[in-house]
Amino acid sequence: MDEIHRGLVKKYHTLCTVLGLDADAKRAILSSWGVESSRDLTQHQLIDICAKLSEQVDHKQGTARLDKLRKQVIAAIGSWLRETGQTKNISIIKGIAMRASGYAEFNKIPRERLRNLIATFNNKVKDARAVDELTDAMLMQHYTAGREFDPTLN
Repeated sequence: MDEIHRGLVKKYHTLCTVLGLDADAKRAILSSWGVESSRDLTQHQLIDICAKLSEQVDHKQGTARLDKLRKQVIAAIGSWLRETGQTKNISIIKGIAMRASGYAEFNKIPRERLRNLIATFNNKVKDARAVDELTDAMLMQHYTAGREFDPTLN
């Protein structure tokens, strides 16, 4: 057994422990692959099993949800940068998120702060669009009707 295979077997057992699988559940997994021991699995089989177990761990621990929130933060900040005509790339977006949240690492921003950032930047985009529409309407009325526009009327 080489180093990679040994590491995959170790990862398999670690994931099983994290998920709280007992010996019977482990045996069921192994028997579905036609083996009696995790050492008998090929590297490819171990990679497949570990990927499926990792998905379950992510779902159980809620980290999949955090990844989704991080992607939403990236999209919200990217939308704001696009709306304001600024340069955007992933490092700029992550930098803005870290400065706005006060955290030194993007992946360390907690769930609630991610939600706040999403809402804040989405609202900034909505507000900017609403202001643009209002000023466009005011200018249009001024130039076409030649009179003042009352912004309090909708």
